Amino acid sequence: MKGRLICSIFISCILSLGLIIGLPESKSSVPKDVYRVYLKGESLGLIESKAKLERYIDQGQQILKEQYKVDKVYAPTDLNIVKEITFDEKISSVEQIYDKIKDISPFTINGYKITINGIEETSESGETAMTPTEYVYVLDENIFTEAADKTIRSFIDNNEYDAFLNSTQKEIVDVGKYVEDIYIENNITIKKENIPVDKKIFTNVDDLSRYLLFGTLDIKENYTVQEGDTIEDVAFNNKMSQEEFLIANPQFTSASSLLYPGQQVTLGILQPKFKTVEEYRTVELEEVKYKTEIVYDDNLLIGYSEVRQKGENGTQKVTKSVVTNNGELAYAHVDKNEIVKPVINEVIVRGGKSTSYGDVNLWAWPTRTPYVITSNYGWRWGSFHDGIDISGTGYGSPIYAANNGVVEVSSYTSVNGEYIVINHNNGYYTIYAHLANRYVSAGQHVEMGKTVIGTMGDTGWATGPHLHFGIWKGFPYYGGTHVSPWVFYGS
Repeated sequence: MKGRLICSIFISCILSLGLIIGLPESKSSVPKDVYRVYLKGESLGLIESKAKLERYIDQGQQILKEQYKVDKVYAPTDLNIVKEITFDEKISSVEQIYDKIKDISPFTINGYKITINGIEETSESGETAMTPTEYVYVLDENIFTEAADKTIRSFIDNNEYDAFLNSTQKEIVDVGKYVEDIYIENNITIKKENIPVDKKIFTNVDDLSRYLLFGTLDIKENYTVQEGDTIEDVAFNNKMSQEEFLIANPQFTSASSLLYPGQQVTLGILQPKFKTVEEYRTVELEEVKYKTEIVYDDNLLIGYSEVRQKGENGTQKVTKSVVTNNGELAYAHVDKNEIVKPVINEVIVRGGKSTSYGDVNLWAWPTRTPYVITSNYGWRWGSFHDGIDISGTGYGSPIYAANNGVVEVSSYTSVNGEYIVINHNNGYYTIYAHLANRYVSAGQHVEMGKTVIGTMGDTGWATGPHLHFGIWKGFPYYGGTHVSPWVFYGS
């Protein structure tokens, strides 16, 4: 009996020992606070201290501190550190985690993110779309403020801008200009945040202002002035308008400024990152050029010609409302005009009967006067403008045939809107685009300066009421060659 009892106790001990040996070994019996490090949503492992990792990142990036002249470097924006409680004793060192981070994501420094929101604009194809939103990064928000101010001053006279900002403008007494408003059309926000160092971070005003003006930091092409060069020639030959040339080269005050051989000038197409708008009133004395009227006398021999009345230019005082976008005229309206000196038209008497053939030496202006040229013939913003845009006379104002001829086209396209092409039977054609109404049909004869062919409008690709007027040698766009209207009207 006693032997059986001892045996039972021995077996129980063996079984108990077997159970103990068979249980899995516990890794820890005490929970531990740790931090799990996530990068781009993926776990990199556990660390004991978030603060130690942050210090290690800061201490390990002395090169970035020197490059940007900052006191501290921060973790990547897509790094997330989450506190956990675990029994797992497999803890990574901050060095191991740091080595993983630096090969995947850029570290960050404290700065400012500037968001320049897009605006609605019309493309060359006539389609309306939003311009892309732009992002600019700076260490100091004052860098952007000063660069933006410098960019605005590229498009607006500095004295006028200062007077507007300081409310020291004087009202117009006789002639002059009064600025109603100056503003950036884009909505711009400035937010302080950590900036990844793989972004372009601007550290000085000059670089940023150049980027805001030209849309790139690439070194602009320089041109060495040659003997006989003028600003007009250099700009045209390099696909720039004179206005763009002056903005890129602020050392010149006007397109008539003289160049000298060997002088270095900057070439580059402007691609501003925001739109600077200036709205102003102006009162100016303008010369009114006389018109030439031809009177035919059947009693005189064909080929006979005499000036019956000599022409004299007049003068008028013109009040206009004007809007510019980045220094380019976008809208103009003649509010008032007063005759100071009346114009006297020239009258020429010719022998023989009148003809429907156009005279290449005599052209009538296609709109009322006074008017405003909102876009000239030549290069603008990297593309060629093959005519002149005439504005200021108002929506619905009459458009006249510029010379005798026959209407070749009276139609509509999405770009030209309502438009008319006239064949002047002398090798030249004229085109009148963006009309509100057309009053003539194909095949109809028109008379120089007398036949109202339509009215000014904003149909097709047009941002406001104006006439696109072009003169072509040959049929427009189909084998013809555009010619500057100023060849026939004078500059």
